[in-house]
Amino acid sequence: MPDPVESAPEVTAPVSTVKRLRGVVRTVRPHQWVKNVFVLAPIVFAKEMFAPFVLSRAASAFAVFCLLAGAVYAMNDIADRDADRAHPVKRSRPIASGVVPLTWAYVLSATLVLVSLGWSVTLGWAFLVVALIYFGQNVWYSFQLKHVAYLDVGCIAAGFVLRVMGGGFATRIQVSKYLLLCTALLALFLGFGKRRHELAAAEANAGAQRAALESYSRKGLDLALGITALLTITTYVAYTLNPHTRRFFHSDHLWLSTIFVVLGVWRFLHIVKNRPLAESPTQEMLHDGAFVGIVLGWIVIVMGLVYHLRPS
Repeated sequence: MPDPVESAPEVTAPVSTVKRLRGVVRTVRPHQWVKNVFVLAPIVFAKEMFAPFVLSRAASAFAVFCLLAGAVYAMNDIADRDADRAHPVKRSRPIASGVVPLTWAYVLSATLVLVSLGWSVTLGWAFLVVALIYFGQNVWYSFQLKHVAYLDVGCIAAGFVLRVMGGGFATRIQVSKYLLLCTALLALFLGFGKRRHELAAAEANAGAQRAALESYSRKGLDLALGITALLTITTYVAYTLNPHTRRFFHSDHLWLSTIFVVLGVWRFLHIVKNRPLAESPTQEMLHDGAFVGIVLGWIVIVMGLVYHLRPS
């Protein structure tokens, strides 16, 4: 990590406390916490979403992962501040621009870690172990693994799998292998899409913005996107047609939700390849009306089939 003294921030004029506090909020990326809904996946597919005790523990697990994610984002921005200044969009991040002082950033990340791990203990030792692994892996990623092409995306996917496992341990629900596999494949797909977008946006300045980008190629990433998209859809279809799934949900029609999965994959690829000025395609899709509509459509049909259909 660069020496703090050698990395002069861009901001030289006095910055108000209110602006710094707003910068702190931006640093922990609350808009990115939507990724932590994967923590809730076990209770949705176990038909326990409306059980108050289970839901409260799942909500606590979600909160813990949000706090840990905020800590990791702060640490990542501390480590990346020089590289971020070479990026046309990321240069405005609070730490890179100097709005949030390094001292504030260090205190912020340490506080979030302590609070989240303390909260984890209340959800059981198995959940605490998952939270520790998640945090440790993300720290390793921020300082080293993100510089290794393809392994960096693998780490991102592992983070999503750990979220699902954490949700299962917190609520004492056994997580199916299909759910873990679908989560891993979908996360790989999203991760490769993000790298494909970054590579196209960075062009000749790729290495300065993210070291691993120098080892990627558009052709290789397009191939990885195609393979992971196909495997994600295939695995999801296999899950919906599995005899155990059909018996558990008392429905032979869950496969109908596959159309929304296909549409979601297509829309994400469209965003990746057609919006190069966005900071991140995963962030952009949250503001894309078509993508949000597809996700809502999937939620409606799955919730309807899982919670309302009964055998005749």
